[in-house]
Amino acid sequence: MSELLDPRAIRLTETAADRDDAIRRCGAALVEIGAVAPGYVDTMLAREQSISTYVGEGVAIPHGTLAGKDLVKRDALAVLRFPEGVDWGGEPVTVCVAIAARGDGHVELLASLAEILLDEDQARELREATEPGAVIRLLGSIQEETKQ
Repeated sequence: MSELLDPRAIRLTETAADRDDAIRRCGAALVEIGAVAPGYVDTMLAREQSISTYVGEGVAIPHGTLAGKDLVKRDALAVLRFPEGVDWGGEPVTVCVAIAARGDGHVELLASLAEILLDEDQARELREATEPGAVIRLLGSIQEETKQ
């Protein structure tokens, strides 16, 4: 699990002034674990300007643009929970799963994450997680699937 989801990138008591602040915090987590260069955060913000990364169930999946791929050092996820919620273009978001992927790995990650979110119980568990272990258990299946 440490390969894709570093426990240091699981932050479950975040606050953010707005959507862009939340994205910056997600990007900072990816930078701090050495997964991306600092410039990747700007590509995450650019992605959000072109299309919303809100996916439903109170979850957004911020990630960079194609131009940002060169700034990714290794594939990684960051999970930030905003208990008070963040206005995401009119939708309340409490969990962001930020993605850094060099190749097309983000497509598989998005598909696996979507499966979790389509399960109401798993989606609720992710939104309500207060311990990193719960997040790792829920998202651990993503890493297994992307290795196959």
